[in-house]
Amino acid sequence: MKKILDWTKYMKAAREVVQEGCVLLENKNNVLPFAKGTKLAVFGRIQNNYYKSGTGSGGMVNVSHVYGIPEGLKSSGRVVLDSELEQIYADWEKENPFVIGEGWGAEPWSQKEMSVSKELAQKMALKNDAAVVIIGRNAGEDKDNSETEGSWFLTEEEKTMLKNVRAAFKEVCVVLNTANIIDMNFIKELNLDCVLLTWQGGMVGGLGIADILTGKASPSGKLTGTIARNISDYPSSKNFGDEIENVYEEDIYVGYRYFESAAKDKVLYPFGYGLSYTDFSIEEKDFNLDFGSDIPRIGITVNVKNTGNSFGKETVQIYVKQPQGKLGKPALVLADFKKTSLLKKGKSEKVSFEFSLSRVRSFDDTGATGNIDCFVLEKGKYEFFAGNNVENIFKIGEVLLDETIVTEKVSEALQPVKSFERLKSCGAKDDGQVIFENEKIKAVSPYQNAHRQEELKKLEDFFKDESIDKESLSIAQSLSDEDLACIIRGEGMGSPKVTPGTAGAFGGVSDSLKAKGIPCACCTDGPSGIRLDSGAQAFSLPNGTLEACTFNPELVEKLYRFTALEMVFNKIDVLLGPGINIMRHPLNGRNFEYFSEDPYLTGVFTSAIIRGLNTQGVTGSLKHFCCNNQETGRRTSNTTLSTRALREIYLVPYEMAVKNGASVIMTSYGSVNGMWTAGSFDLNTLILRKDWGFKGIVMTDWWAVANDEGKEPEKANTAQLMRAQNDLYMVVPEAIANTFGDNTEKALKENTVSRLEAIRSAYNIINFVKHSNAQKRADGKEVEVKIKHRPPMPMDKSADKIVYYDLRDGLTIPVDNVNTTRGSTFGFGLSSKDQKKYRMTITCETVGNEVAQINTSLAWNGVVIHTFGFTGERNGREVSEQIEFERAFPRFLILSLFFSQTGLKLKEIKFTTVQ
Repeated sequence: MKKILDWTKYMKAAREVVQEGCVLLENKNNVLPFAKGTKLAVFGRIQNNYYKSGTGSGGMVNVSHVYGIPEGLKSSGRVVLDSELEQIYADWEKENPFVIGEGWGAEPWSQKEMSVSKELAQKMALKNDAAVVIIGRNAGEDKDNSETEGSWFLTEEEKTMLKNVRAAFKEVCVVLNTANIIDMNFIKELNLDCVLLTWQGGMVGGLGIADILTGKASPSGKLTGTIARNISDYPSSKNFGDEIENVYEEDIYVGYRYFESAAKDKVLYPFGYGLSYTDFSIEEKDFNLDFGSDIPRIGITVNVKNTGNSFGKETVQIYVKQPQGKLGKPALVLADFKKTSLLKKGKSEKVSFEFSLSRVRSFDDTGATGNIDCFVLEKGKYEFFAGNNVENIFKIGEVLLDETIVTEKVSEALQPVKSFERLKSCGAKDDGQVIFENEKIKAVSPYQNAHRQEELKKLEDFFKDESIDKESLSIAQSLSDEDLACIIRGEGMGSPKVTPGTAGAFGGVSDSLKAKGIPCACCTDGPSGIRLDSGAQAFSLPNGTLEACTFNPELVEKLYRFTALEMVFNKIDVLLGPGINIMRHPLNGRNFEYFSEDPYLTGVFTSAIIRGLNTQGVTGSLKHFCCNNQETGRRTSNTTLSTRALREIYLVPYEMAVKNGASVIMTSYGSVNGMWTAGSFDLNTLILRKDWGFKGIVMTDWWAVANDEGKEPEKANTAQLMRAQNDLYMVVPEAIANTFGDNTEKALKENTVSRLEAIRSAYNIINFVKHSNAQKRADGKEVEVKIKHRPPMPMDKSADKIVYYDLRDGLTIPVDNVNTTRGSTFGFGLSSKDQKKYRMTITCETVGNEVAQINTSLAWNGVVIHTFGFTGERNGREVSEQIEFERAFPRFLILSLFFSQTGLKLKEIKFTTVQ
């Protein structure tokens, strides 16, 4: 079977996502859109260094070209850019080059800005009609943002630039090319008329942004997080960023749930907010109730009319005010949303909603309603509101429940083992403002071992399930203890058993497993597009926040159908993403990967991405399960929170995605309520599989740790993974070798892990890979994908400067001054007369922390054959890796090294003969 991936259509879909994800915060005096023929002066160094995505695994996508904002404006043909100012910036950057940092997560979150004097601004204003000022901020894995200039705050140079340009020009548009939100007080302080928040739009970001600036598209993005006045206004601030312990005292009051309840005056831009180039009216058409089932169903229809003078799209948002009851509730909760089609001036569209009232259920974790460990709808009045942001709404109807309804009983699981106080609503004032008190949550004694023992009694029922795949089970039951220990080891990074330069291989990772008909599946990062450390290039997607700000899940699903085809083309079965953690705090360095502060909205977009990927038999690994809401101390910190906060906020997107077809989940690095998530039985078995019915596989994050209850975590504790039903340890250099000395086989012999538990995880893995494209490839029935309209994307550009060396035992290649920054290549030629087999040893000095992934791929005459997997665990010390070539060297050969990440200093490349 052959399929076509049309690169032009792929770019078009991504461009549409950028158009619909940009959020127009201010547009006084109709600064935007710029009229045709407008002469523009573009300020800000990021005009030449567009941030396509954040850093780390969520941004390491090799692309042939990134469309920046000036390029997008020029290609529009609608505006004219000042060439003198462009040259001024180009000349300045020669002396002030862009700093990418050295090592994993080392890129600064902002760059030095060029000074813009009053004189320069005034000079440009005399010959241009308007100005665009671009402010850039990056963010990434392993490092949070900080409440400092150049991160959360503007630098003095940026403020001066804005002041001087604002004073000189009548019309100024500030474009924020940022990973996450930053302090927005400068908008009011500098009296800015026009601000466009564009996030990071991937490789086509500049094109989509230019479409908005020039009026080809009308902005329709809405904020998926609240922008407050100050960092301290966020209720999570006092419990964010500790490396040892973070207590979620704010409980369920995250984002707008808190601000609408008790701090409206601290909001600059509310959840769901975003302007358009036109105006809309939203009017009620119908509100109806269906009491035909135990839980009422709500039907709502509104009429949206374009009352302005331009075309555009509007998003209707439905919010619910719940009775405070015995549990206490936020003032408002998002229940649904829909985006209109493109409406021309004067046109209308009916938008309809239908959902169960259980959409806004609450979780009773104390028994206050008499229904402990249950989701409930407390008796009382439920009021429904419609509007276009959480603060611009009108009442549309109400439902009165005479009695409390239990919607679901779930497992008693993952309770806090430390006492703490949480925020609890104890009522509301006449104006709707919630009254808070502190509620003491008592600790329980460690319990997960007991939960496991109870479930062990029922383990045989797992194998009696009628839905179980008999062939996969038979293979799993036939495995030896050695095979059972091996199959749980994912291999990588850069395993030669799968696509070169990818993150990991799993399934048939040994000859013995392969002989039993188990194929080897391939996974790779990530949330912003396919990461290929081989140097092969891929499509860089808009970041997660921008995707969600579209409020258009159908459009995002369409985009990921193209990504699915790209994965099939590259023989990749699992994309390590999407990242679906909640935006608990704005300084989280990884918020750019995530969707929202709202769990329902996050779940909708997660499900859309999974549906898009599933269309081609591939999927994504939901991460990081769960509560990875900061990067600081992500491997060392314990999160203490209530089961109500877990069930109502942090687990919701995972549950929604699982019930919409997700089949792979990645656990987080850290600990939740005393157990590192990789080995948490309650999380991975009771909640995920028993409560939600998950049938897929669970994998660790790369080089994660797990702990026995009450003990310290260890990297080699794979036995605890099996007890918890976290099926795969990711990753080891070679699965059959047990490089890390894991303890599964020993635990099987000592019966501290039952053989049935190990077989269960083996079955999960085998069943997944045998029903994946990996099996089709093994059977010679793989789908062939042909890419058309993609520009040439050579992996290596160093072949034109190749120096040849006579190959001999002990040959050392000169490596002085070799550029090893991200994206660089180093190639050299070898002339061989004896056609012997050789071993190549590469010695480097590494920079970075222990989870830094600094991989270097090796290409043989342009074909990638191996990836050297360096990590930063030997920071500042030399480390060597080697490869023994399986074939004799030909007469002439070019070898090329591709450096996928900054952080290596090349010390030596040496060849020795293999005896």
